[in-house]
Amino acid sequence: VAPAGGDGPVAAAVTTVEVLHRICRVYSRIGVAVPVLGLATALAMGVLGDGWLITSIALTAAAAAVLIAFVLPRQDELVEQLAQQRSVDRRETMRLAMFTGVFNLLWATVTVLMIVRPGSTTGA
Repeated sequence: VAPAGGDGPVAAAVTTVEVLHRICRVYSRIGVAVPVLGLATALAMGVLGDGWLITSIALTAAAAAVLIAFVLPRQDELVEQLAQQRSVDRRETMRLAMFTGVFNLLWATVTVLMIVRPGSTTGA
């Protein structure tokens, strides 16, 4: 895919990609608060040693690693390529989509574990 100059649909698409990338960066910074608040809540509930919580912590760490190591750097590269009107490698875009999907799957699994809390005896 080779972006063209001007104010047409391609320029609008580049602007959209840049905005979405900024949103993702802000989201990743705000997302740091989620595990901190989760640990504080788990401490208050007395469930720090429960398997579902330990699994959630591990999956949250894995999701953070995927975001930091794979998603954000590839987004940076894509935004730079588009800003410089260089061609974008379709395979690299597909890899970005794959890593983003892995991140989302991990985060969704953590969300389910936080809601269902398998084996929890707190009754809350």
